[in-house]
Amino acid sequence: MAIYLILITLVIALIVLPLLLVKEGAFTGSDGLAQDAILEDHPDYKPWFTSFFKPPSAEIESLLFAIQASLGTGIVCYCLGYWRGLKKKKEEKSL
Repeated sequence: MAIYLILITLVIALIVLPLLLVKEGAFTGSDGLAQDAILEDHPDYKPWFTSFFKPPSAEIESLLFAIQASLGTGIVCYCLGYWRGLKKKKEEKSL
């Protein structure tokens, strides 16, 4: 039980500490930072791919990202549960 309290405390700390420590910093995405770094090193670089869909607002972009993350989590959890069920079934057969 104590290990769960420690883990929950660590998760909360990981969520809260960046918000407290980075006062006036902007939380920018890695895509923008990577693009800036590439253009700094190679100013004549031309992207070979452009996005075919631009969300109308940042909120829609966040919503699409959250949906993608939740679907991915669901698929991973389903697979883990399925494999665990197969393992249990195999263990029951061997008894």
